[in-house]
Amino acid sequence: MTKSYKSLQAHVKKSMGLRTLDEVLLQLAPSKEDYKPRIPNTLRNTPESVEEIYSLLKVSPETKHLLWDDEAQKHLDKYDPNIENYIGTAKIPIGLAGPLRVNGVFAKGDYYIPMATTEAALVGSYHRGCQLISEVGGCSAMLLSEGISRAPLFVFNNLREAGCFVFWAIGQVEEFRRIAEKTTRFGKLSDMLVNVHGCDVFLIFEYTTGDASGQNMVTIATQAIYECILQNSPVKPRMSFLESNMSGDKKATAQAFQQVRGKKVTAEVIIPDSLMQTHMGVSATMMVEYSTKSTTGSLITGSIGAQGHMANALAAIFIACGQDAACVGESAVGITTASLTPQGDLYVSVSLPNVMLGTVGGGTGLPTPKACLEIMGIPAQGGAPILAEVVAGVVLAGEISIAAAFVGGYFSKAHQVLARFKKKSMLQTSNQANTS
Repeated sequence: MTKSYKSLQAHVKKSMGLRTLDEVLLQLAPSKEDYKPRIPNTLRNTPESVEEIYSLLKVSPETKHLLWDDEAQKHLDKYDPNIENYIGTAKIPIGLAGPLRVNGVFAKGDYYIPMATTEAALVGSYHRGCQLISEVGGCSAMLLSEGISRAPLFVFNNLREAGCFVFWAIGQVEEFRRIAEKTTRFGKLSDMLVNVHGCDVFLIFEYTTGDASGQNMVTIATQAIYECILQNSPVKPRMSFLESNMSGDKKATAQAFQQVRGKKVTAEVIIPDSLMQTHMGVSATMMVEYSTKSTTGSLITGSIGAQGHMANALAAIFIACGQDAACVGESAVGITTASLTPQGDLYVSVSLPNVMLGTVGGGTGLPTPKACLEIMGIPAQGGAPILAEVVAGVVLAGEISIAAAFVGGYFSKAHQVLARFKKKSMLQTSNQANTS
């Protein structure tokens, strides 16, 4: 990261305060002082292990109970497979948006959307977007393709050895498929991509994973292939790694954006200009103008894709529905487009090539996510394609809502009314109650 010397000078002055350089350097040096007691490693979370950890913490009984309450204790056995060093559960507010009408290949109907967030105005924004879409008969949504990858790296002494290895590997795909599918009931090896860089060979194994998000599934399957390669390759690699950081796991990449990682899904809607003006206070023409200018802004900043705030919907739904929240890093890469129809109405679409989600495995069976998926009416078996199309519809609703807020000039006011002013009002009410 490059910084101007002026800003760097100001930062140094702020960081140093009244300390000398020697004092700051001493603070940055490794400390040999005893550290706090080590948290015990346990294979299973039990009431005793929780209490043992809390015995190390200097917290009040009230603080402890906020995390380790009756429900956290009651469901400990359900949380055990998903967490280490368990000390309780996080309470994040969940709001409901919708209903959102989705007319998809898999999703068909009206859906209430549970969203877990601490950002005031977020649920309200998606709620009005969902209602607008539903009023025009709903959005169309389509799951286009799916796949998830793991990418081992094999390093050889020279290009000749690398070439011989590739020649052998491309003839082993059916064997690799047989080995991988012995490790899973639902995962299927769909393809193997090859990337050679000098003496380095990247093998990118792509899978379908059924209703599971599938990160662990493909890791285990690829581990089996990886071991087979090391045992049977006629050219032995000088070194190798199960993951080369080329799969795009939990990060935005141009490769996944152009192909697919997780589920590639798209959604669209046409909203009459009159309805935009009545419900959102903006015209279809101005929405398209804003879309064009904001896309330019995305290009200037080097963004992968061009969109408003897809991460907001994805993070809120992922947390509520037991998805891997870190996968928002790759899932929130997409494109939002807007144009005028020949009748002067607003056409908006979203495309998301990297949505990592599932309805079985991971955190989907935990109490809160299970309840949220039930609220949405999405089953575990056969539910992943439905959830993907619904998520695309929610993202579409949010893109329309936030763009309208910027075009109409009330984005900041909405946050003030729903966050700052509400908190101020609550504080005044509390103060009045305390003095009465």
